[in-house]
Parts: sequence; structure tokens; C-alpha cells
Amino acid sequence: MTELNPISETDPSAIFLSEYLLEINTGAGFLSSLSSDDQKKVRRQGTRCKVSKGEGVFFQGDPHTGVWVVEKGRIRTFYAGPSGREITLAYWSVGHFIGGPEVFGMGRHVWSADALEDCELLFVSGASLLRLVREIPDVAVAVINGLVNKGKCYSALIQMLGTRTVSERLRQLLVILAETYGRHEEGQIVVDRDITYDQIATIVGATRQWVTQSLDRLQSEGVLQVSRKEITIVNMDELYS
Repeated sequence: MTELNPISETDPSAIFLSEYLLEINTGAGFLSSLSSDDQKKVRRQGTRCKVSKGEGVFFQGDPHTGVWVVEKGRIRTFYAGPSGREITLAYWSVGHFIGGPEVFGMGRHVWSADALEDCELLFVSGASLLRLVREIPDVAVAVINGLVNKGKCYSALIQMLGTRTVSERLRQLLVILAETYGRHEEGQIVVDRDITYDQIATIVGATRQWVTQSLDRLQSEGVLQVSRKEITIVNMDELYS
């Protein structure tokens, strides 16, 4: 049995709307704090699975069965309203778990999850996780810390949706992308465009047309440049204003 994949500095960060950039990827080491022996115990209770890009992991309204630890790739969690309109809650990267807020296989999912790219996940059933929590104190601590970090994430999202205009949310998302995914080139910050306008729209709570118009406006103001492959932040200070 191998250990859970370690978190690498090259692994992408989680992404969600928040004012606190330093806390964005807190919780990525969901089980990495465990000893090697305890990690092996968790793996023996879990099942490795692969999910293809675009494939659903779980669906809103379905019964809870357990949690999934992301070992490769990124997973999107989202909520769909009665009209079918979606809002993205977060992008979860390597080391994070998905499937909450229930973790012991009770109740029903209150949102859905799908794969942003080909992913490898470790599924731990609710019954198995409950048994591990009872037997291994450090697993219980990891679960509690994981739920604390999830609570902070969704609290930050609610605060952003309730107190920021959609324009402000777009600017903050660009700041987050620049800080977490960007690379510095000749005094500018370049972000690879692996996120579509539709995806940006579901994160900030807008339409694709509005996102297109807003990015065009920021481009005409000299704040950024958008190409088919990259978003280049020319004037970071303007995004903070």
C-alpha cells in the first residue's frame, strides 16, 4: 500500500471567492498530517477511482455515501437552482476532500460535483470514515479541521455574494487567479486561460455575455489583456481599487 499522494508546490490551488487570499488553499493537506501508518489504514478503508473530465462525482439530492479525497486533478462543486442556473461554489485541488457537509453517509447532497479535468480520487465510505474516526484520534482531528476549512470557504462565498457587486466579485476573482495561478513576466502577471468565460460567470454570479463585456472593458482601460490562451494582468493595482 502506498501513502496518499503528497501535496506538491506545483499542484494548483483551490479557487473560491474570498477576501482572504492566504486561506484559499488551507485544508489541502486534509490527510497529510497523518502518520504513514495511519495513512495506510485510511487507504485500506478506501477505494481508488478515476473520473474523466466533465464527469459527475455526485449529484444534488442524491443520498450521501461518503467523501472523496482529490489525489489528482481538480473538482468543481456547484449548486443548481430550480431554473437550472448554476453557481460554482469552489474548485477543489489535490489534497482537499469533497462530499460534505455530511461525512458519515447520512442525509442527501445539497450540491453537485464534477471533474474539471481527468481526476484520481480516494473514496472513503461514510461507515468506514466513522469507524476510522472512532479508532484513530488524528483522523477525527483531520475531519474536524477539514470541515472547519469548508465552513470558512462557504462563509467567505456568502460574504462576497452579499456584500460585493458583481463587478467587484469579478475583480476579486482576477486577483485570486493572478495570486494563485499567475506567473510574473516582464512586470506583468500571466494566467493561462484554462478557465472559460462560462466558468467565470458561474463563479461570480453573472452571465457569459456580462463577463465578456466586462473583460473587454477592463482591456480597453489597460488593466489587462486577453488572448485565446492567456489573461495578462497589466495593472494589478487597478484590480484592487
